Amino acid sequence: MLKRLVVGSLLAITFMVSSTAMAGDTLKRVIDSKVLKVGMTADQPPMNAVSSSGQYMGYDVDLANALAGAMQVKLEIVKMPFGDLMTALEKGKIDMVASGMAITPERSLKVSFVGPYIMSGKSILTKNSVLAKIESSEEFNRKDLKLVALKNSTSSSFISAVAPDATLIEVADYEEGVAMVINGTADAMVADMPACMLSILRHPDAGLATLSSPVTIEPIGIAISKKDPQFLNLIDNYLETYSNMGLLEKLNAKWFVDKSWIAALPR
Repeated sequence: MLKRLVVGSLLAITFMVSSTAMAGDTLKRVIDSKVLKVGMTADQPPMNAVSSSGQYMGYDVDLANALAGAMQVKLEIVKMPFGDLMTALEKGKIDMVASGMAITPERSLKVSFVGPYIMSGKSILTKNSVLAKIESSEEFNRKDLKLVALKNSTSSSFISAVAPDATLIEVADYEEGVAMVINGTADAMVADMPACMLSILRHPDAGLATLSSPVTIEPIGIAISKKDPQFLNLIDNYLETYSNMGLLEKLNAKWFVDKSWIAALPR
């Protein structure tokens, strides 16, 4: 069903590329090279990850494949730490960021966003039974707490804003953060709720816990250079069409409802 939807969306919106009168820097580069370079961490399941067989997988990966297919170009996923994605986009090393990136006012000063294509929210991953039952984000603000988060992420900004008294530890990827919580180096990891829930499923004997509901709600979008309004308009049209056709709903069901994909992750 997903493949049929992607093919259908390709046929429905391919005309958008051919009808572009004046291509900006990014769009022209994509058209000339016939390659769409999408930056992501490949370490944020179910948004993006690398399977045990070495294949990219996840919501962001499926969405990027749909976009590249609609543009009739090859998809090239450029893997890098989350903290490097914005800089790579600004320097033109990638054409867009699709990596579970929250749309924020601060980021919008530097890049443009298309979307949101999904909503997310912050939670914590911890072995501390007291922390797992907090009802207010202000309860994080304790000098005795060590909280870990991805570098340059909204999780890191969240800790700095609501828990300035706590010690913030920034890491390059979720795997490092989860390991710190398990071995006791950190009291908790602040991350998107799906990532926290997945970590519990992957480490059933580690005594991990997360909140029953997220403490924030965040819109997730595709980041694009501010220098190319034509490319922005094109991707915005694609996303609107995908939403109207039900593709985004199918991706949500595939990656957030059906858990069969977890078996494909490295153990």
